Amino acid sequence: MSGIDPRYLRYVALGDSQTEGLGDGDDTVGLRGWADRFAEHLARHSPDLRYANLAVRGRLAAQVHAEQLGPALALRPDLATVVAGVNDLLRPRFDADEVAGHLEAMFAALTAQGARVATLTFPDLTRIIPIARPLGSRITAVNDRIRHAARRHGVTVAETSHHPVVTDPRLWSPDRLHASPLGHQRIAAAVADALALPGSDDSWTHPLPLETSSPAGWHAVPGELRWVADFIGPWLGRRLRGRSSGDGRTAKRPRLLPVRTPADTGQ
Repeated sequence: MSGIDPRYLRYVALGDSQTEGLGDGDDTVGLRGWADRFAEHLARHSPDLRYANLAVRGRLAAQVHAEQLGPALALRPDLATVVAGVNDLLRPRFDADEVAGHLEAMFAALTAQGARVATLTFPDLTRIIPIARPLGSRITAVNDRIRHAARRHGVTVAETSHHPVVTDPRLWSPDRLHASPLGHQRIAAAVADALALPGSDDSWTHPLPLETSSPAGWHAVPGELRWVADFIGPWLGRRLRGRSSGDGRTAKRPRLLPVRTPADTGQ
């Protein structure tokens, strides 16, 4: 990473619900999420940093491309993160090449403008959601294409896919589709580590303490049935009605604004 200036001044995050921050706060108190946490890490070393988050829950890769790339380019970031594709994985008509094509188009446009770009690979959701085993090959296909596209455009990849800790239930919210606050913290640390930012290291890959108990009943039949009723049922209902959790929503932070770190806010 020699020759890379760690002092970024304009960071823009593009993506869906994970980048918006679902699972880390709520719509009443506000969402934090990994991108906010990552921006806070950046701001500790680049106090003049300004940060925009264009992510909107429920968006497919094509929608992120169509709706967020233009505004992102207009903000002229020197650092951008692009994370999308999980919503595509869950759809019946899934095309890994199409998803990767949209991601690569965003990689190409942002890097051509001079931005440093980072992205993620996805963990094996089948280890978190056993009934989602048919998705395993889809996740592998998307991750492979993300890596190839990233190499072509000099994009940094935070490899979250193969570390055992990423499927620890404590890193996931009850819906098993979004990270918990601790999970968002680990994602932010993974991106910082991949970019070799000051103060980062690989401690995010370390397992959680064994003495902390994991949520009970996740993989037991009653737990699976409750999860289907509480989360998959409403999700399927929206799909059947042609609705999305992001309908009517806009980006939570569409403009570049200064970043307040936890030290600034007393957290």
